[in-house]
Order: sequence, then structure tokens, then C-alpha cells
Amino acid sequence: QVQLVESGGGSVQPGGSLRLSCTASGLSLNANAVAWYRRAPGKERNRVSCISSGDGSTNYADSVKGRFTISRDYSKNTVYLQMNNLKPEDTGVYYCAAENLALSCWYYSDYEYGHWGQGTQVTVSS
Repeated sequence: QVQLVESGGGSVQPGGSLRLSCTASGLSLNANAVAWYRRAPGKERNRVSCISSGDGSTNYADSVKGRFTISRDYSKNTVYLQMNNLKPEDTGVYYCAAENLALSCWYYSDYEYGHWGQGTQVTVSS
């Protein structure tokens, strides 16, 4: 049984940092594309970042470029999302998703990811 578990969310002030983790059981994240999605209050779920399998190429939403970094720890079967200089508009529930995708991760929409975590809340507020 495949399970993805996100952790690392919390409440921070603007300008603060958090590191989210996505850890898998029953699935090798190293062999899958992994994406982080955010559902802001009252809004649709949108992709924040993704990392492809194979070459490990990455992609970021314009709103987080230069502030967020996605990375893998192959030894821990974990994908991280380092979030720096957080802004109130970064508030939301963050989900990780994984799928064995043939092309670079940014070609795919959320419905093409078959494995999802339960989400972790991030709140940025003064």
C-alpha cells in the first residue's frame, strides 16, 4: 500500500522559513516525479513546484521562484520543499503528489498524479 506523508508545516511570521517533507512508504519517490501543490483558503489547488525523475529537473510557480527549493534525499526516500521569505499569500494546505511520469514533471496536471498525501497546513501571518 502506497502512502505519502507530509510534515513540517506550521505557523510562521512573514519572512520566516519552513521545510516541508514528503516521505513515502510502498513507493520509491526516487523513481517518480514528485510535485508540491498548495490549496489556499477559498482557492483551487495549484502546483507550487515539482521535480522530475531521471534528470531531476525542477520547476517552480512564478510566485515562489527564488524563495522555494525542491530537492530529494535519495537515502531517505524523501522530497523536501524549502520555503524561505514566506509571505501571507503562501498560506494554505500543502500536498505532495507522486507519479511515474515519462516526461518532465511540469508537463502534467494534478489529475495525472496518482499518489497524494494528506496535506500539511502552512500559515504565514504576523
